[in-house]
Amino acid sequence: MKSRLIKKTWACPWELKYFGVLGINARNAQYLFQCNQRKYLPLVDDKSITKRICKFHNIPVPETYAIIERYGDIKKFKKILGNHTEFVIKPARGSEGRGIFIISQRNNDHYIQANGNPLNYAEVLYHISSIWSGLYSLRGIQDSVILEELIKPHPVFREILIKGTSDVRIICYYYNPVMAMVRLPTEQSKGRANLYQGAAGVGINMDTGRTLGGVCNSKMIKSHPDTGAPLEGIEIPSWTEILKIATKLSLAIGLAYVGIDLVLDQERGPLVLEANARPGLAIQIANQRGLGHVLKKTEKKFTMAT
Repeated sequence: MKSRLIKKTWACPWELKYFGVLGINARNAQYLFQCNQRKYLPLVDDKSITKRICKFHNIPVPETYAIIERYGDIKKFKKILGNHTEFVIKPARGSEGRGIFIISQRNNDHYIQANGNPLNYAEVLYHISSIWSGLYSLRGIQDSVILEELIKPHPVFREILIKGTSDVRIICYYYNPVMAMVRLPTEQSKGRANLYQGAAGVGINMDTGRTLGGVCNSKMIKSHPDTGAPLEGIEIPSWTEILKIATKLSLAIGLAYVGIDLVLDQERGPLVLEANARPGLAIQIANQRGLGHVLKKTEKKFTMAT
C-alpha cells in the first residue's frame, strides 16, 4: 500500500483493489472455499485434534495437562490439574481468543489471571462448565476443555509484553508462508493476543524476520499502546525455524490456505498454538501491504512449478 491510501480514513473500492487489499468476501470465495476441502476443516476447528497432528509429525506444541470431555469430570478439576500452579484453560473449538483463561498463579482455591484478575474455585468451575456447554465454540455445540502449559515468553518481547503471551501469526498459501505478524497483548485485550479483543498486531518482514509498524483497534501504531516501547526493528528469534514449522503443519493438515499461530517459549523456542482455517485480514494493515497481490504472486509460482 502507498502512504496516501493509509493516511486516508476511507478508500474507494477501486483503490483497495489496486493495492491488493483482500476483503472477507473475496477471501472466502477465492481462497477458503476454493482451496480448502471441507473434510480437512475439523482438523483445525478442534485444537485438540490439531495438537495430535503436531505430535504425530514431531511439531513442537505446549504440553497438554488434561482434556475435560465429560461433564462429570469438571468437579474433578483440581485432581486432574494436579500440582500445576500456572496453566491455560481454553475451549477446544473456540475462536477469536474467546473463552481463554490464562492462570499465572494458583494457591489452593485462589487463582490469579495473567491480567491480574483474581478468581475463586467456584468461578473457575463455572467458566469450565461454560466452555463445556459450547458457549465459546464455533457453532455453539458441546465442547471440550483443554488444560495446557503456560508459556514463558521469550526475552525479546519483555519490553513490549504486558500481562500475557504474544504469538506469531503466519498465513500459508499453497503451503508457503506468505505474510506474518506478531500479536501483542494489551490492557484492553486483558492478556490475550487477539486483535478482535484489542491486542496489537505488528507486521514482520518475511525475508529478515524483523518487525515493521503495527496496528491496534484498526489504527496504525509505531509503539506499544500501553508501554510506549517501539515496535519496529525487533528481530524475531528462530525465524527460519518458525517458517519451516508453519510449512510443515500446513502440509500435514492439507489446507492450502491457513493461518498458523506459534508462540516463542524462552527455553523451548517456537511452539504451535493452533491453526486457523479462517485467519483474519488485519494482518494486511499491520504489514501495510495488500494480501491479494501476495497470494496471486504465490499462486503463479505454484502453478509454474507444477
